[in-house]
Amino acid sequence: MTFIEEIKEKAKKDIKTIILPESEDIRVLKATEQVIKEKFAKIILIGNEKEIEERANKNNINIKGVKIVNPKTSDKYEEYVNKFYELRKLKGITIEQAKQLLLEPIYFGMMMVKVGDADGLVSGACHSTANTLRPALQILKTAPGTKLVSAFFAMVVPNCQYGENGIFIFGDSGLVENPTAEELSEIAISSSNSFRQLTGKEPKVALLSYSTYGSAHSELTEKVINATKLLKEKKPNLLCDGELQLDAAIIPEIAASKSPGSPLAGKANTLIFPNLDAGNIGYKLVQRLAKAEAYGPLCQGISKPVNDLSRGCNSYDIAGVVAITCVQAQEQNTII
Repeated sequence: MTFIEEIKEKAKKDIKTIILPESEDIRVLKATEQVIKEKFAKIILIGNEKEIEERANKNNINIKGVKIVNPKTSDKYEEYVNKFYELRKLKGITIEQAKQLLLEPIYFGMMMVKVGDADGLVSGACHSTANTLRPALQILKTAPGTKLVSAFFAMVVPNCQYGENGIFIFGDSGLVENPTAEELSEIAISSSNSFRQLTGKEPKVALLSYSTYGSAHSELTEKVINATKLLKEKKPNLLCDGELQLDAAIIPEIAASKSPGSPLAGKANTLIFPNLDAGNIGYKLVQRLAKAEAYGPLCQGISKPVNDLSRGCNSYDIAGVVAITCVQAQEQNTII
């Protein structure tokens, strides 16, 4: 059973309701059809019911039975507007501005998640990360005890002996541009939790650099060294190491030479990149050249599950992220 098949099986054990606000995108409608067929989640589409159904029929997409909510006609619109206004009035928002924003599908969907009318939201197929995360942070806020919202990709590399049989977490590959050492340590903690949550296996965390154990010296390497020190202080029982070059992190034979005595021994499955340049380039290289499945950017640190999509995603990617969002919602319920 593949990684995403296992995720879908987990999702089926406690069916969650996920908002897909980008109903204008054919890929989203195709993903909706797939989710319905495989029965691992309930989907709510946001938009004009007639337009969505016409678009689906025109493209031979079966979304029969899916709930569609139109903010303009919803009986919850005024309730959501008032709740949103209460949340944001100290930030200077007016009731008129609240009314206008709640007509936008992503904002309306976030309010549905906020009040418990849905369990999570997936967006980003045709919107920027900022357009997905801004309303999430305004409405849902950060999770209790979380110092930083960050993002990761779940990478599944075919025919790969490294990582967890080819499964990796890449963090942060989608949100925090140039994290400090403190922020890098928080990204590592969140990413380790995400790895355990999604795979059920022990995270083995490598903080990556162009240097291994002081083979080079610069402000860049010092940041990773300090982040590793902070991480070990915060989570002494977490299996982690740094600073490590990628080959020393994931190839045991190279680790034996470059980083002898490393607790990871070249078996890292959770890779922490020093900045967004490295993380974004890294995941796209692996996705395109190794033909890996790339699910994300998946968010860490928001009070309820909200996940972004790469605008280059396909319908299968979207369905996979929906399944992951369901599992995150299940985990959150057990924590609460």
